[in-house]
Parts: sequence; C-alpha cells; structure tokens
Amino acid sequence: MIIARTPLRISIGGGGTDLPSYYRNHGGFVISAAIDRYVYITLQKTFVEELMVKYSKVERVPDVSALQHPIIREALMMLEMDGTFLEVTSVADIPAGTGLGSSGSFTVALLRALHTLRNSRISRADLAEQACRIEIDRLGEPIGKQDQYIAAIGGLSCFEFQQDGGVRLESLSLADQTLGDLEGNLQLFFTGFSRRSNSILKEQNDKTLHDDQAMIENLHYVKEMGYRTKEVLQSGQLQEFGKIMHEHWLHKKARSQAMSNPQIDAWYDLALANGAVGGKLIGAGGGGFLIFYTEDSTRLRHVMTDAGMREVRFRFDFEGSKTVEL
Repeated sequence: MIIARTPLRISIGGGGTDLPSYYRNHGGFVISAAIDRYVYITLQKTFVEELMVKYSKVERVPDVSALQHPIIREALMMLEMDGTFLEVTSVADIPAGTGLGSSGSFTVALLRALHTLRNSRISRADLAEQACRIEIDRLGEPIGKQDQYIAAIGGLSCFEFQQDGGVRLESLSLADQTLGDLEGNLQLFFTGFSRRSNSILKEQNDKTLHDDQAMIENLHYVKEMGYRTKEVLQSGQLQEFGKIMHEHWLHKKARSQAMSNPQIDAWYDLALANGAVGGKLIGAGGGGFLIFYTEDSTRLRHVMTDAGMREVRFRFDFEGSKTVEL
C-alpha cells in the first residue's frame, strides 16, 4: 500500500493573481502557507482486473476510460496508466469546498502516489506543474496555480507567476519570533458554508479575459498588497500585516457580489470588535473559512465560538507532499 499525504493551505497575500488570465499579461505574485491539515490518497494493488475508486462514492470500472471522477481519470490517462488491478481511496481532514485548496492538494497527492507506484522520481516543481496541467489545461478549470505549488512544496512560500507560465519560488524567510507569533496569532474559523469556487473564479476569469478595467485594477492592487505583505512580515511588523489583511478583504469583496453574505459580514465585524486586526475569507470566497490576525487570541476565540463558529487550530507544514509505503 502507498499512502500520499499532502497539506492544505491558507493564502497569505496576493490571492487571485495566480490565474493565467491575469498573470499571462501582467505577472502574478502570491504568498501561501501550507498547514497541518491534509489530503490523503492510498493506492493498493489488487487481484481483480478492474479499477476501484473510493471517494464520496465508490466506482468500480473495467479501466480508466470509464471512470467518472475527472481528476483521477485525467491523472491516470496523462501518465498512460489504465488503472486495472488498482484501488484508489481518498480521505481528507477538511471537507472540500471550504477554501483551503483541497482540489489542488488532492491532485498533487494523487500524482505523488502514482509516481511512487511507478518508481519514478519527480521534483516538487514538476509535481506541481503536472497537477496544474490536469486541472487547468486538461479539465479547463478557471483556477490559479498557487494551490498545487504550495501543496507540493509546503512551508511559507512566495510565488511569482511569470507571463511565460514559469513560476519562481522563494521561501518566505522569517525570524523565529515572527514565525512563532504569526502561527500563534492566526485563527481559522469555519463559516458552515461550503461552496464550489468555480463560479466566483469564473466571473473573475471572464472579466479579466475581457479586459474589464475594474477587475484588472483590483488585481493590480491585490498584487501590490502581496508585495507589501512580504515586506512587513520579513520586518516583523505583524500588526501591519493584520491591517493589510483587512485592506485585502475589502478589495476582494469588490470583485464579486457572491464573495460574501450578511452572515459572514456580521461575523467579520464581530471579530474586528473583539481583538482581530484584520481578516478575510480563505480561497475564492462565498463560504469556507474566515481567518483573522489577532493579538488577543483568547478573547477572539471565545467570542467567535460563542457566536456559533467552529475553530480549526493549525500549525504550518514544512514537509509538503510526501509518501509512506507500507
């Protein structure tokens, strides 16, 4: 049996500028952090000439061409594997559709496991690019590249998405005290709303492709905030980081009317009134997780849980995608 474990992520700055519709004309910049909540893929050779796939449902098919699950089907076909005599199972610490990059983590974990099964070595960057090829090129999803890269690489990382499609990676180097304070002062709360990110990202993607100046200027500003975020974190100015998070959220909400709703806005205002310096919805928006930076974590935790939100505590993951063979 092969088990691949791949981290989920939180976006720290610049989110939205990693879509090809934007970076191919303007270049993108995103800061992401992998966290210790994971997607797991297990592969097991069987004695039956069929492909069995277990996720939210179970598929038993004669070969990969009959498989309904799009990511697993495309990954096997891209690697020229028919899938027979194979069982694939997926589980995750956090449900899909909650803004933590689960689709990208799933794809990276699956490819990591398949390459291990084939005894083929692959770099982390190539693993991320293969995952992007499946989701963006083969399946045509209107998504960006940050999820696949941070899932493969882990840690706190800066990604520059270049106009030619290349990606330049730089580890975000923070002082130990800053890193510890950042990890301890970020709080993650589940809104209870799950959603597919495609509709919101499709709106952004379509507007960008049609040169909607309001959308492009919004993304220009978000990218500039991403660079500012890098500067304040490296200089240990965590209060300023929290303020930039708030500024980012205001610009993010302006991209789409579906970005937030009255309940999310009420929770956000409650957090600001009880110790949060700033925050935002993680991912495309519309639901999932709210993240806040606070230096009064006990107060914020009590207020938000009393308001009906569920906190998910986390630490940063510095290992990225990895496999365990049994």
